[in-house]
Amino acid sequence: MLAATVRVARDLDLAEECVQDAYVSAMDAWLRQGVPANPGAWLTTAAQRRALNAHRRAATLRSKLPLLVVPDAPDTPQSDDPFPDDRLRLVFTCCHPALAREAQIALTLRLVCGLTTAEIAHAFLVSEPTMAARVTRAKKKIAAARIPYRVPESGELPDRLDAVLTVVHLVFTTGHTAPTGDALLRHDLVDRALELARTLCALMPDEREAVGLLALLLLHDARRATRVAPDGRMLLLPEQDRGRWDADRIAEGLRLVRACLRGGRPGRFALQATIAALYTEAPTYAETDWSQLRAVYDLLLAAWPSPVVALNRAVVIAMLDGPAAALPLLDALEEDPRLAAYHYLPAARADLLRRLGDTEAARAAYERALSLCDNAVEQAFLRRQRDGLDG
Repeated sequence: MLAATVRVARDLDLAEECVQDAYVSAMDAWLRQGVPANPGAWLTTAAQRRALNAHRRAATLRSKLPLLVVPDAPDTPQSDDPFPDDRLRLVFTCCHPALAREAQIALTLRLVCGLTTAEIAHAFLVSEPTMAARVTRAKKKIAAARIPYRVPESGELPDRLDAVLTVVHLVFTTGHTAPTGDALLRHDLVDRALELARTLCALMPDEREAVGLLALLLLHDARRATRVAPDGRMLLLPEQDRGRWDADRIAEGLRLVRACLRGGRPGRFALQATIAALYTEAPTYAETDWSQLRAVYDLLLAAWPSPVVALNRAVVIAMLDGPAAALPLLDALEEDPRLAAYHYLPAARADLLRRLGDTEAARAAYERALSLCDNAVEQAFLRRQRDGLDG
């Protein structure tokens, strides 16, 4: 709705107000008249009409009329528009080079993708107040600098692509393992990210990083049905039934991995897709090619020096050389303030200590992970691991 309305409003703040007003109107109209056959179209049309009325009140309708004409169906793209999806159009528009990179991504996640400030903060490994301030500053800069709502030309797309890919990836990861709530997955976010990734590949088929992102999402999502047991328990990779993985998504993902590795040095999404492929192709978890994984993680860490990548690499080192070899790597990561509230770091430490037989230290690490974790399914898993130390 916001994506369709902002095309009419041509102003993010006005579009948000119109969408909120449309919801208020629906609460009254639908109680009297009943819910319409297509609620989304009703709401979008109501929001767009409010945007048009706002322009009329400002006495600017005549000068802006050519810009405000939209198709009758709110979600039908214009025939000469390179963007087949309103949300993707708005993602590219919000990722404006006049804004700082993190501000571009945070603002887009908040306005277009519907993530809460807390969820965005979790994705960026910062506090919620810090992220709220970033989003506010970005919106103020748009207003102060009079940055117009304008769909970028085709030649401008490559400069914005990496930020757009990051947005789609963060939407997926937030849905793949929800940072808060009672469910491990948010299917709506996962499906939305997959749809946007597919649209990106159709829009820019020669961009290897766009292909790599789609491959990465497909290979991760192929395991969706096996990540939670019927009784609600979270199942890690060694426990999952590989026979129930989505074979069609795996085949498509592996084909795309091969495609994005051709033609030069791979980028971070192509390398992450390669890692997902190595896990997926192994007959069992124990038979994973750990040496190859370490080599790819080395490349990924050089291309994208993220502490989360370093943590995942340490887990691979533990499988290759034993848990004692990985503990010093975790010690170094403890010094990184970005991981201060990242519950996967103490959880990984707890697992290594458990494997080494240091029960008390492992228990303390599990307690630390539990204190930082806000997802009920993950909390239950950590409690089972902690309580299992007694056995």
